Amino acid sequence: QVQLVESGGGLVQAGGSLRLSCAASGRTFSSYGMGWFRQAPGKEREFVATMSWNGISTYYADSVKGRFTISRDNAKNTVYLQMNSLKPEDTAVYYCAADRTPRRVVAARNSWDFGSWGQGTQVTVSS
Repeated sequence: QVQLVESGGGLVQAGGSLRLSCAASGRTFSSYGMGWFRQAPGKEREFVATMSWNGISTYYADSVKGRFTISRDNAKNTVYLQMNSLKPEDTAVYYCAADRTPRRVVAARNSWDFGSWGQGTQVTVSS
């Protein structure tokens, strides 16, 4: 089991930027893909971005493509989500998640592929 702790959320004006971090502990971070999901009030949790264990495979939701970038630093056991050109519709609680399968070739995108979740960090974008 892996423990995940997100940070970096906050209040930002539309057009601004934030960088979320997710620190992992408890197992070999570098062997597992990592993903970001979000949940807005009254809506279901949705996929945002994912990166495979080796960083080669990445996917983004269409709604964030070109604005958000996922990255990882295996030396720091940390995955990041750089969010630029933020919009009010990006307002949500953002969760990082760890793939339950080690060394998956293609980065996972379905929530059921992820076995560990962080507690979430709130991102609020004002108009």
